[in-house]
Amino acid sequence: MPGRLLPRSFFEEPPEHVAPHLLGKVLAHRTGGEVLAGRIVEVEAYLGPHNDPPDPAAHSHRGPTPRNQVLFGPAGHAYVYVIYGMYFCMNVSCEAEGRGGGILLRALEPMPGPNGAALARMALNRGLAPGARASLLTSGPGRLCQALGLNRKTHNGLDLVDSASPLQIRDDGWATSEVMVTARIGIHEAVDWPLRFALPGHHCVSGAKSLTGRCIFLD
Repeated sequence: MPGRLLPRSFFEEPPEHVAPHLLGKVLAHRTGGEVLAGRIVEVEAYLGPHNDPPDPAAHSHRGPTPRNQVLFGPAGHAYVYVIYGMYFCMNVSCEAEGRGGGILLRALEPMPGPNGAALARMALNRGLAPGARASLLTSGPGRLCQALGLNRKTHNGLDLVDSASPLQIRDDGWATSEVMVTARIGIHEAVDWPLRFALPGHHCVSGAKSLTGRCIFLD
């Protein structure tokens, strides 16, 4: 696994604070004797039901259910769910237990691994030919889960800060100071809330060529 594990305290803040600092970190999946990993380049924050007003686009906005229970548990866990009956998306739980905050991982920059083997595996997982463009591998929440081989049955609820977990978020020292902030996309409620965070100009960000918003600078 590249880099070092993040501490749980990293995730125990409101999602709108954690989200921009998550950019540049590495999502890594140990599977079948290899590690499939990507650098996080785009995320969206979803606020818990305690927020005033509640976030109507969040899976947690009506409170805990059997489906979203992971979001209300300890911070730093994977919440994986199904969309369109066939694709998976992954959130990371945030805040103190019971608060229900989460961050959707929207895009990764795939990391090649030794001799590019990981890229070949991601392409295979996506049903693409070897050498497919990086943006076709992991640009989009459904694509990145498919590329890394993530699904709800196996990965929902995994602890992302546990060294024994096959799915982790790690820090390999890569850092950014500039982040683009925009409204969230692909939703129908609270569409104007500025809770999408991305690395400006990065080719793996969703709609990279048309990305507009305001830049903020991280401490």
